[in-house]
Amino acid sequence: MGLTVYRSIRRTLHQIPEKGFEEFKTQQFLMDYIKGLPQDRMDIETWRTGILVKVKGTNPSRIIGYRADMDGLPIPEDTSYDFRSTHEGYMHACGHDFHMSIALGVLTHVVEHPVKDDVLFIFQPAEEGPGGAKPMLEESEALARWMPEMIMALHIAPEHPVGTIATREGILFANTSELFIDLIGKGGHAAFPHTANDMVVAASHLVTQLQSIVARNIDPLDSGVVTIGKIEGGTKQNIIAEKARLEGTIRTLSMESMTKIKTRIEALVQGIEAGFACQAVIDYGSNYCQVYNNPERVRDFMDWVQADGKVQLIECKEAMTGEDFGYFLERIPGFMFWLGVDTPFGLHHAKLEPNEEAIDVAIDLLTRYIRKIAT
Repeated sequence: MGLTVYRSIRRTLHQIPEKGFEEFKTQQFLMDYIKGLPQDRMDIETWRTGILVKVKGTNPSRIIGYRADMDGLPIPEDTSYDFRSTHEGYMHACGHDFHMSIALGVLTHVVEHPVKDDVLFIFQPAEEGPGGAKPMLEESEALARWMPEMIMALHIAPEHPVGTIATREGILFANTSELFIDLIGKGGHAAFPHTANDMVVAASHLVTQLQSIVARNIDPLDSGVVTIGKIEGGTKQNIIAEKARLEGTIRTLSMESMTKIKTRIEALVQGIEAGFACQAVIDYGSNYCQVYNNPERVRDFMDWVQADGKVQLIECKEAMTGEDFGYFLERIPGFMFWLGVDTPFGLHHAKLEPNEEAIDVAIDLLTRYIRKIAT
């Protein structure tokens, strides 16, 4: 089977992006493909909308894990593709269609060309939210039986050219937390502001104050981000808003800074409650731990890539992106790397069009590296 087949698979997956834990069509498509492979060396289990496939080695002494995420994003697509999303309002704008297609290519190779050790392929739902890695690790009986001794994953990188990968020892992706703040005051007529407590004004003050946290409460040699990406408040131009809602994200390179930021947010919100005579509710939503590459495992991979010479290796800086693969790396030594896909539009952009040549690059690289460490 030629590698170009996986570009076609990617295009099919691209048309059916689905919400986390609702990847029903995606799961069925993957299962149909996997069941079309020779079955004598595979054990297949499902967990919610995820899939685990263990390929039996010829003389196994351990299990090597490889993870691919499955879900899409609530972004209306604005690409030039003739295979655009058929699910209105949803798009594979983070490359998970690439990730799954690459995993299928590597899976097929390992089935057709056996290696010594067992290889576990984990198709994980809900990476974009609410987070599938942590509950999968906690709840999947199959994963508990087949827990790998080491694990790998990749993520597409729009900024790097095809034929390059980027990674590093230690922290690759940040600790992340969602942030939701609801403010409840007293509505009223716009002509009588003294009889109401305006939550649009309160929210505006709070947004400005939140931007002081990183600048004035976090060590300048550390890194942190507090971003408010959405504000909702009010119903009509002549009605004072009784409620307002702020939605955002927190990102840090240390758990100490994450704790410090949350403590400071809570103090500022208490000040808003006092200053505007309102009530506030804070919800931190989903929290993802840092993606921390095991130094020994990733260094072996990096040294092999450099010696192999077929792909250019970039030793990159850490990024403030979030990824729930970090929960796997808390339990299992391993690593993640960026895969160059050379596109001017970034992750989570409606115009993201990754170069499909990177699929072939990744399948070739990963199959040869697995063969190297599993024989």
